[in-house]
Amino acid sequence: MADAAGVTAAAAPGLPVAAGRERDKEKDERRRWAARCSFAVLGIMSTLLVYGVLQEKIMRIPYGVEKEFFRYSLFLVFCNRITTSMVSAMVLLGSKKSLDPVAPLHKYGVVSISNILTTTCQYEALKYVSFPVQTLAKCAKMIPVMIWGTIIMRKKYGGKDYFFAVIVTMGCSLFILYPASMDVSPFNKGRESTIWGVSLMLGYLGFDGFTSTFQDKLFKGYDMEIHNQIFYTTMCSCVLSLSGLILQNHLIPAVDFMFRHPDCFTDVVILSSVATASQFFISYTIRTFGALTFATIMTTRQLVSILLSCVWFVHPLSWTQWVGAAIVFGALYTKSFLRSKPQKPAVTSPPRGSSPNPPNNS
Repeated sequence: MADAAGVTAAAAPGLPVAAGRERDKEKDERRRWAARCSFAVLGIMSTLLVYGVLQEKIMRIPYGVEKEFFRYSLFLVFCNRITTSMVSAMVLLGSKKSLDPVAPLHKYGVVSISNILTTTCQYEALKYVSFPVQTLAKCAKMIPVMIWGTIIMRKKYGGKDYFFAVIVTMGCSLFILYPASMDVSPFNKGRESTIWGVSLMLGYLGFDGFTSTFQDKLFKGYDMEIHNQIFYTTMCSCVLSLSGLILQNHLIPAVDFMFRHPDCFTDVVILSSVATASQFFISYTIRTFGALTFATIMTTRQLVSILLSCVWFVHPLSWTQWVGAAIVFGALYTKSFLRSKPQKPAVTSPPRGSSPNPPNNS
């Protein structure tokens, strides 16, 4: 009995030590998660802010004394993708990782096609709608992400997710449908051009939601490095975009435009560089936090981009647009606040045959 008591007494002091180690371990894990999240947010914010300013300048501001507009959206896609593919190849070779595809090539091709359509719609839409309109409309990408997540990933979203998605869409609609009369695109020739610009934005949202969701599926379905997916996806994009330029007879005119306007060439080089950097940050974010979390992280970036564009390119906003913007960002930040609150554990047990853990909707 004495020996048992001694063992108990000796073990008792170790219990607080073990609990303290567990708490320290949890704190370290939270710090690492916060560091990864900060890295993703700062990387996406900085690269995409520069990217947004440059893409608006290239597509909406004329070059030279002749005031020529750059019209070759697919050429920008090609420049962005070939830069990204070269950088990802160098990273894989430098880290001595295999260049062999992890997934079937056609799955990389699916992401590539969707990504090309996303970027092309984005550039083309800038000919007909202002950058603040395009940027705020991107906040509505939560809806296509949820739709594609349900179809592709078999995810289930709660009523709050759909409620906030509808509110955001309403705010975006106000912002798009009631622009200030002074904000006229040089390409705009009437109401039909505005409708075409909105249609391009809808295409952008649909393709972009599919791209991020399918990337999320590839990361979860295969033991895939970020650079491996980027390399094969961008290589497919290079082939497809170059083929499109040749078929449309836009390759030579685009190169000629670069030679006649060296400042445009400089803008395209910087645009491709920050687009490459942003692609790595985006892929890292999707792989680490998921597609819907990536869409939520973009919220602050959208707000800063709109304010920066309004100041830099003097875009007037109507009072209705300010109301729409307040609705959008108010809903998004409220949703983020509610998601950050600790959830109460469920009191009912899951049905037989189902997973004891809820689907990861982050």
